[in-house]
Amino acid sequence: MSSSAEENYIKAIFTIAERTGKGASTTAIAAQLSTKASSVTDMVKRLNEKGLVDHRPYHGVTLTDQGTRIATQIIRKHRLWETFLVNHLHYKWDEVHELAEQLEHIDSDDLHDRLDKFMDHPKFDPHGDPIPDKEGRIVDMAGAVPLAEVPKDTLVHIVGVKDSSPAFLKLLDGLGLKLGTQLTVNRRFEFGNSVEVSSRFRSGLLLQEEVSLQLIVKPL
Repeated sequence: MSSSAEENYIKAIFTIAERTGKGASTTAIAAQLSTKASSVTDMVKRLNEKGLVDHRPYHGVTLTDQGTRIATQIIRKHRLWETFLVNHLHYKWDEVHELAEQLEHIDSDDLHDRLDKFMDHPKFDPHGDPIPDKEGRIVDMAGAVPLAEVPKDTLVHIVGVKDSSPAFLKLLDGLGLKLGTQLTVNRRFEFGNSVEVSSRFRSGLLLQEEVSLQLIVKPL
């Protein structure tokens, strides 16, 4: 059994590795959790002693098989709760992350299995992130890329967001962009790498690179 603090570190290491494809550095973990590097060092040592992580110099921190199993179950619980809060308690998608951060630490497999069954086993959360199943399997997101990488004159639909912070999600709401929205890439600009897109409800929408990098889309 892991403490809430240990679970937060395990999830952070998993998330960083998923994003970068390599071990998580002490600096990256500290930034992910808004904590001190010295605190990360102490926790990594504790997790290593429990057989949950492997820390090799110059390779960063990686999860062991046991650590990975724990990480996927934490993520499963988090995304199930986000889905429940949005779909059944009618929270907005920018309001659920902090609540799910608290609820994910409830130590009851039965509760989360029932929650999963009650919602008919959802595959994705409100931000488009795949929800691991009970065995830790995750839906393949093959073909999904950042909008910033999509060529001109391509029709796509939004399937997820890299940045699920309230500020970014509120920005998308203001732009009328949500999961499922179809976009056509009209033009790309070398200066600033911005992109002009159109949807059924809005044409000539100019998105900065910082936004287009965070929008995950699939071609139609």
